[in-house]
Amino acid sequence: MRGLTAPIVKLVIFGVITILMTGVLAVSIANIGGGSGTQYYAEFTDATSLNNGDDVRIGGVKVGQVSSIEVIDHNKAKVGFTVNRDGGLPADSVVSLKFRNLIGQRYVSVSQGDDPGAGKLAEGDTIPVDQTNPALNLTQLFNGFRPLFQTLQPGDVNKLAFSIIQVFQGEGQTVADLVATTSTLTNTIADKDAVIGKVIDNLNVVLDTVNDHAEGLDQMVVNTRNLVAGLAADRDAIGEAVSSLADLTDATTDLIEPARPSIQGLISGTNQLATGLNAQEADVDKVLQTLPKKYEALNRTAMYGSWFQFYLCGLDIVMGPGHSDNLDLSSVSNLPAVNQALYTNMAPRCHAGGDR
Repeated sequence: MRGLTAPIVKLVIFGVITILMTGVLAVSIANIGGGSGTQYYAEFTDATSLNNGDDVRIGGVKVGQVSSIEVIDHNKAKVGFTVNRDGGLPADSVVSLKFRNLIGQRYVSVSQGDDPGAGKLAEGDTIPVDQTNPALNLTQLFNGFRPLFQTLQPGDVNKLAFSIIQVFQGEGQTVADLVATTSTLTNTIADKDAVIGKVIDNLNVVLDTVNDHAEGLDQMVVNTRNLVAGLAADRDAIGEAVSSLADLTDATTDLIEPARPSIQGLISGTNQLATGLNAQEADVDKVLQTLPKKYEALNRTAMYGSWFQFYLCGLDIVMGPGHSDNLDLSSVSNLPAVNQALYTNMAPRCHAGGDR
């Protein structure tokens, strides 16, 4: 009997320790805890899968538990929870619903706000919805990836993994160089922190300006949409016009190509003409000033029909040595000057003061 005492004592001690550890584990899993503490409330837009007794944590440490959940205003959830903490919660506390594990269990996380001078919440106060964050909807997230998951097959995944292995196999030095280059790039970006900060500040100014002109941008987008819609409606006519323009370009090229030498000569001749006119600027100016009077006299001679009509007042023959360089009269001496009036009209218009 004395030999069995020691094993029995060890067995009892082991059993007690096992029962205590099992109880602690059961309490942790079942969220069994006292409901004492300071009572607070928080409003959420979505409190799905949150249950009474779920943890309330601050900095990852459990400080209380959820005490009640009710629907208010038909679109919000009011969650009551207790906090076993001296000093209470700040008035600017932010309450978030987070996932405790991947099977969907959640807990309430309380964090400090941005205002260090905020007061304290009194017992029973409600934290408004603008200071709360609902939990991520994993179902909605996974549904978003459903098309991708449906297209992936185990064989495709294995093939991709094999291809990656083949690419990097034997490329250790290349990968090392890539990592080193990436490190250098990261250090360079870190050295340009001030410049990057300035760029971000300028970008904020640009975004503020864009935000100030949001209405004008909206109108511009609407006008652009209307323009694109109009162009789309007239796409057939625009296509035909572009085709016709191409034909016109080809025809113009065929017309101008043979005349290019003549056009070049015309341009050269025009340049020479302009140079000559510029050299005789005074004479040209004089001609332009007297030309209207000449045209007026010429108009009177052609006013009776498609011919020129002149009234003959007299006819004289004048002849002499003159100053011609082409006529050599040096061998003729004592050549008399000739000024013989062959015809003279006595009409009044042919004399000074007469009717012309």
